[in-house]
Amino acid sequence: MTEPRYDVVAIGNAIVDILSPAADDFIADNGMTKGAMALVFSPEEADALYAKMGPGQEVSGGSAANTIAGMAALGSSCAFIGQVADDQLGEVFAHDIRAAGIRFDTPARAGAPTTGRCLIFVTPDGQRTMNTFLGASHYLPSDQLDATLIAEARYLYLEGYLWDPEEPRAAMRAAIDIARDAGRKVAFTLSAEFVIDRHRAAFLELIDAGLIDVLFANEAEIMFLTETSSVDAAVAAVSGKVPLVVVTLAEQGAMAVAGDQRVTVPAQPIDKVVDTTGAGDLFAAGFLHGQARGKSLEASLTLGAICAAEVIQHFGARPIVDLKAITAGV
Repeated sequence: MTEPRYDVVAIGNAIVDILSPAADDFIADNGMTKGAMALVFSPEEADALYAKMGPGQEVSGGSAANTIAGMAALGSSCAFIGQVADDQLGEVFAHDIRAAGIRFDTPARAGAPTTGRCLIFVTPDGQRTMNTFLGASHYLPSDQLDATLIAEARYLYLEGYLWDPEEPRAAMRAAIDIARDAGRKVAFTLSAEFVIDRHRAAFLELIDAGLIDVLFANEAEIMFLTETSSVDAAVAAVSGKVPLVVVTLAEQGAMAVAGDQRVTVPAQPIDKVVDTTGAGDLFAAGFLHGQARGKSLEASLTLGAICAAEVIQHFGARPIVDLKAITAGV
């Protein structure tokens, strides 16, 4: 097997986040569940909600894209596969991800729908309530996969959010086959409970078949996946089938389980939670960067915790400080 050219190639939603402060009563009055993510199924619905937003900030987003943006900031070599439309937001996304030093070659898609966008309302306690119109991301076809690129990456990283639509789901299944045939590792993040609810059987099928090498989840997601009532029981249900299970535990830190080895680290201290958008994405960035560099589980978890702590102290899901500097010595 040849030495990987890239540390990670990720496949995920190519969307632009639009963030705006909001009061708790605004969330309730508009029928949203605070702190949750809901899908918006039509551009008209997205436009109507956007019209209600206060002044916003546009930042390129998408779960897997956020993760590799963090990895690139740490010094990893990264590539991204995701579908944008041939429109202004598509140009914003492509510019931002390439400016981060990430290879992005997926051609823009002509016609409707528009590039995906996530309308994020951030309450004073830092909780983010997300309303996502996936737009063109739903239409990533298998023929847009670069098999050579996938085979040249140490890790293939996939986000559960993109499993919903049929076309990109088929593309991700094909990408898994390419990566495994090349002897590479597949990392998968469960993303959200509503995704698990729709695709639990398919996710468990991937796990049971031994197709996932690294599984990322938060405590609620892994319990929901396994239909258990404790994190320990949930991890026990999958750890014999997944070589490395990584679970974030909010203010309690994070854990990694690899066979008989179980490692935990505390959460990093912070001054104030401003916006929790991207916390899990940046945690995965730090952890995968550590693993790609051959670091221990403890060091990788610590890198993840530092990156997560950085991103929740400002608006947006991309780092704004020098991650190399704040993780030096780990």
